[in-house]
Amino acid sequence: MSLVTASPKTILVTGASSGIGEATARELARRGHRVVVGARRGERLDALCRELAGAGAQVGWRELDVTRLEDMQAFVAFAEERYGPVDVLVNNAGIMPLSPLSALKIDEWDRMLDVNVRGVLHGIAATLPGMQARGRGQIVNVSSIGGHAVWPNAAVYCATKYAVRAISDGLRQETDTIRVTVVSPGVVESELADTITDAGAREAMKAFREVALPAQAIAEAVAYAVEQPAHVDVSELIVRPTASPY
Repeated sequence: MSLVTASPKTILVTGASSGIGEATARELARRGHRVVVGARRGERLDALCRELAGAGAQVGWRELDVTRLEDMQAFVAFAEERYGPVDVLVNNAGIMPLSPLSALKIDEWDRMLDVNVRGVLHGIAATLPGMQARGRGQIVNVSSIGGHAVWPNAAVYCATKYAVRAISDGLRQETDTIRVTVVSPGVVESELADTITDAGAREAMKAFREVALPAQAIAEAVAYAVEQPAHVDVSELIVRPTASPY
């Protein structure tokens, strides 16, 4: 493992058991940051941290359900007890069970709102007071190109990602000490499509994802924003495949 960062930070990453979250944790650890990861699948987090620690990284993990505020608060407390004040939160946890509105998959709508929107708000609620008290910190929220345009079968998902952008920009305007970054990935290789239960939406997603970025591309975008000087706020990044409009 190559440790290259001159000023390591304590960074929390949610949804880190696979995909963008896992890749981001790996990249930040490789750069020498102190990384604490959270997700519902503790066995995957344990395996990830064992691997990274074996390569010399400072890492920790805790099972996390971002839909529960008290769980997020405990996650932050765990990180602070281990590594001190949280410098950066990467709000990455998200789900994407696409379907047409006419399918009335209301439970899936509610779950997307809980994870994709309330999860982000819970992360902010758990970290913002400490960052404000210290007069520094950064919140990185992972949105999507679905937060910039709407497609059939994706109305609710896109609504949640538009919400992430709105929340982020509101927070950015409310503070002059906390950096706020939105990263909007285009099509990325991940397990997100595995949550689609609607047969038509699942089939449509196959064509949508014919060209996709590796999760590492998004991890490097997050690292870029995190490692800018304290007076530089990279407010928004859209990262998508060169060969795809998505």
